[in-house]
Amino acid sequence: QVQLVESGGGLVQTGGSLRLSCAASGRTSSSHAMGWFRQAPGKDREFVATISGSGAATTYADSVKGRFTISRDNAKNTVYLQMNSLKPEDTAVYYCAAKPRAYPSSVATLYDYWGQGTQVTVSS
Repeated sequence: QVQLVESGGGLVQTGGSLRLSCAASGRTSSSHAMGWFRQAPGKDREFVATISGSGAATTYADSVKGRFTISRDNAKNTVYLQMNSLKPEDTAVYYCAAKPRAYPSSVATLYDYWGQGTQVTVSS
């Protein structure tokens, strides 16, 4: 079993930055790829970024490429999402997720474990 707890969300102005953290506990290891997803009010959940178990491979949604950076510290069992140049359309609840294989994926159904989410609000 894996437990995930996100933190770092909040209210920020357009152009600002936030760093989200996802602390993992339980049976976590570098064999788990990790992902960030988000869901805005009235919209479906969408993929944001994913990172392989080793941290060597990453993939981003086109909408955040060049602005967001996913990273992980396996010694601390923590995954990060650095978000720069934030836009109002980035407003959403951001979820951290873990999948039981090391290769990264943008497919939400491959992830077995999910955090409770953290709210990010970008004001215009």
